[in-house]
Amino acid sequence: MGLHGSPVLAEVAAGSGLDWLLIDMEHGPNSLQSVLVQLQVVAAYPIAPLVRVPANDTVAIKQVLDLGAQNIIVPMVASADEARAAVAATRYPPAGVRGVGSALARSARWNRVDGYLSDGATHVSLTVQIENGAGVDAAAEIAAVDGVDQVFVGPSDLAASLGRLGQQTHPEVVDAVHRTFAAVRAAGKKVGVNAFDPAAAQAYIDRGADFVAVGADVAMLARASEALAARFLPAADRAERASY
Repeated sequence: MGLHGSPVLAEVAAGSGLDWLLIDMEHGPNSLQSVLVQLQVVAAYPIAPLVRVPANDTVAIKQVLDLGAQNIIVPMVASADEARAAVAATRYPPAGVRGVGSALARSARWNRVDGYLSDGATHVSLTVQIENGAGVDAAAEIAAVDGVDQVFVGPSDLAASLGRLGQQTHPEVVDAVHRTFAAVRAAGKKVGVNAFDPAAAQAYIDRGADFVAVGADVAMLARASEALAARFLPAADRAERASY
């Protein structure tokens, strides 16, 4: 997961052998310009970049798609209507409401992609993120929306919505994730989850997760630098830190 916004870190991760890389505009300080540069540098590597837009917003989605992002994640989707709104934002009229600017945009390589306006939807993968109790309850309906390709579960916000703030591995939260998995798979769609704890990630993989976010650049740097301090500065504070 790329939260830092650095194209160098994005390129380092892109060459790691991992399957996919999340460029995050929701929680990271990523601008349109930094997302563009990261998309450009990772294009040379066999990794799938996904851009998480800051919100289920038509303008934000349009701008990220025009940058050339082909895989986007829309956060905080809690109903089928919200999922349909996300789908509409990725489609040109009359199927949707995406603004038409392909002649000016990297998405169509400045009008060098033949037929982009007529088949633009085939160039876009949409993942919606379920991360609260209402979304879990509506998971089957959300996943069934035509145009939703995948569902991504966010246990952190889900835990908060269930009154378990900071307890992503609480049995109640894990059960809600499992119920979401079952509902999404029943709809014939792929389902993933955010799980930075290796044991939690493996447990979700064992329960059928199709894709998992297993680390974030800033978190990996924080933990690695703390380990160096603990090893080489014995007097350093070694108190347990609450990790994401």
